[in-house]
Amino acid sequence: MMMDALVKAQPGKGLELRRVPKPQIGIDDVLIKIHKTAICGTDLHIYNWDVWSQKHIKPPRVIGHEYVGEIAQIGSNVKGFQIGDVVSGEGHIICGHCRNCRAGNGQWCHNTQGVGVQRDGAFAEYLSIPASNCIPISKDIPEDIVSFFDAFGNATHTALMFDVIGEDVLITGAGPIGMMAAAICRHNGARHVIITDINDYRLNLAKKLGATKTVNVNHESLEEAMKEAGMVEGFDVALEMSGAPSALKQIFSTLRNGGKVALLGLFGDKQPELDMDEIILKGATIQGIYGRKMYETWYKMAAMVQSGLDLSPLITHYFSYQDYEQAFDTMNTGMSGKVILEWSK
Repeated sequence: MMMDALVKAQPGKGLELRRVPKPQIGIDDVLIKIHKTAICGTDLHIYNWDVWSQKHIKPPRVIGHEYVGEIAQIGSNVKGFQIGDVVSGEGHIICGHCRNCRAGNGQWCHNTQGVGVQRDGAFAEYLSIPASNCIPISKDIPEDIVSFFDAFGNATHTALMFDVIGEDVLITGAGPIGMMAAAICRHNGARHVIITDINDYRLNLAKKLGATKTVNVNHESLEEAMKEAGMVEGFDVALEMSGAPSALKQIFSTLRNGGKVALLGLFGDKQPELDMDEIILKGATIQGIYGRKMYETWYKMAAMVQSGLDLSPLITHYFSYQDYEQAFDTMNTGMSGKVILEWSK
């Protein structure tokens, strides 16, 4: 059988909507009929064929890793799932036998294969993944929100790395993950959540999601915003989501002594120059973040949504998957939150 899929068919900008074989499943796999997918920043990199994509993608490749769907077929060894169950899935397929995997730290597996990167992804009518990566979804969680649980997981892993109850939090970068991090920090008891960026559209969205103050660093002062908030010693926790060297420098200059920093944004060929003496003398704690904790982060995500965390303002556009070019053009403007592709015909 054949199915529709969005394929990175060859090097260069763009994707192709193609008819490709419906994936087969092994005895330990499940086949998921895709309902909705969300476009991630990684997908945009692949669409634009930037330097990162050229290093990591080998066309032809079905891309996409943010999705929600239902179980359509179950491998003979699989237990705990039934046909029709609503599910999403962890996008990192890990080896299961390296030191980190055996220690319960699969997010650091050095043999990871990414869905939609090293193996075919979810921008298709059907996706095959190991049942161990499949996440059952409660019926009380909207599928629109579940469609970007993968990205929500990045935000959750970063925002909950350090205690934020009663703390003053700085978030640098108001992309979708930064916006979600603002919502998570407020939901979990942060006092002030100040987010910086250079895009007013996204800063306004971040305000709707719970940021107590937004700062456009092109023409506003972060230090002035801190004074207005009554902050004396600096930020207790900082979350770096931008991959901008200037943002990282500002984090360490505004962090209090003993402050904590979680780093998610990747810097690529724009590596920052840091004042290491400042970092050392401040006694700063720095934690790099990759992916989601497998699988504790997924439980935290569901619990936060069920306890009232509202991420719906983040969704700004819906398109049929057949209108994918318009969807990616929208993403490229920077004037969007999460963009969802509908796969139901």
